[in-house]
Amino acid sequence: MSQQRVSTGIAGLDEVLYGGLVPGRAYLLRGGPGTGKTTVGLHFLAQGVAQQEKTLFITLSESELQIRQNAKFLEVDLREIDFLDLSPTPEFFAESQSYDILSPADVEREPTTQKIVERIDSLQPSRIFLDSITQFRYLATDEFQFHKQALSFIRYLTQKGATVLFTSEGSQSAPDDDLKFISDGVLSLLYEHNERTMAVTKFRGSEFMEGSHSLRLTQKGMAIFPQLRPVEPRQAFQPEIISSGVPELDELLHGGVERGAVTIVTGTTGVGKTTLGLQFMKEAAGRGERSVVYTFEEMTETILHRCEKINIPVRAMIERGTLSIVEIEALLYTPDEFAQLVRQEVEHNQTRIVMIDSLSGYELSIRSGDIVRHVHALCKYLQNVGVATLLINEVEDIVGGTFRATNTGVSYLADNIIFLRHLELKGELRKAIGVLKKRLSDHEKSLRELEITRYGIKVGAPLSMLRNILSGIPSWSDNPDTL
Repeated sequence: MSQQRVSTGIAGLDEVLYGGLVPGRAYLLRGGPGTGKTTVGLHFLAQGVAQQEKTLFITLSESELQIRQNAKFLEVDLREIDFLDLSPTPEFFAESQSYDILSPADVEREPTTQKIVERIDSLQPSRIFLDSITQFRYLATDEFQFHKQALSFIRYLTQKGATVLFTSEGSQSAPDDDLKFISDGVLSLLYEHNERTMAVTKFRGSEFMEGSHSLRLTQKGMAIFPQLRPVEPRQAFQPEIISSGVPELDELLHGGVERGAVTIVTGTTGVGKTTLGLQFMKEAAGRGERSVVYTFEEMTETILHRCEKINIPVRAMIERGTLSIVEIEALLYTPDEFAQLVRQEVEHNQTRIVMIDSLSGYELSIRSGDIVRHVHALCKYLQNVGVATLLINEVEDIVGGTFRATNTGVSYLADNIIFLRHLELKGELRKAIGVLKKRLSDHEKSLRELEITRYGIKVGAPLSMLRNILSGIPSWSDNPDTL
């Protein structure tokens, strides 16, 4: 029987917590100024209101008026949320001379505690958000007393049956490590190098999704994008062959590429990599299957215009719903956000082919860490759900130079590697295509000439009389058996 959970009101966070918070426990929400702690609390309470629960926001720093004014910029309804405003009033400064003899802690602690107890006893909320418990530190005479009071207070709230979310404002001068021990879970928010992340470092009594997950603050509040895990359970699918619709190309591949396989299409700029990928999608559309292209470099209109010139009816495919072209501005997305887009496309639209155009554009979204880890997770996920993945990879050398499959070190992921190559032949710039790797079956070892015409892709006969094609400067041989 699954454990009952309390939704945080943030879908991505619930996913990280494998369903939400464990009810009747207290959780520490850590983070510096502007990281979104209050926003998490508002989502948490608003979700309770949506489920007809009684909720309480206890604020000891920011006033209720300020919180409500700030919340107007978010699509979060605060009307049914009860507030206990214990923040300093303007009169506090004018009356501060009354503390000349007695310590502020001695004067304030008892009435503050009494107000909290009275409100909780009268309201009996099932969800409480406390912002922030750091203020109690200033009401205590020493660290030992603060720890004792904080622990007692948290226990009081949870024994009343409430699920509690409380914030701290830890810093190097005033660390909050002691609060980690009295909480049942720790959620840390971080804003660093212009990137927002969230991580769960403690979650008592339950598993959770480890690691840092991308976070974004929007007009709708907070969105969290969990890291894509490559260990998702594999779905059953038929490992059938996907034809390109070009007989000579299928001969090279001994039928085509496989369902659930990762295919890298690699080559220099302008050699026809994207067009080749779209050819597979054109054939899939004829079977009624949906494909999606995530383009990091070209605009949709550019792709449409180019495909119309070479007999690939991309516009008609989009209108019928068998193709989607999604422009991605790499600098605006983190890898976790992009992975979420792919997941939604695959799981909601039953998409069968995904093309990423290109790996170099995708790499721009990797602000920290390496591209291999993120591409690995994405490709393994797509493999497990039976989606054919096309990765477009650009290499720099047009002709000559050292032949490389990729520049990013992801070739080990590929089940298939199709390479396209410019070559200089009889004073003309021509193109050749070959298969470098095919994990699930044999493939043709020869290279063939590739042409992109107004009638579509044309693949010629094997170039058996040419040598040194991979160098980009081939030479003729009168004897086809000559190495």
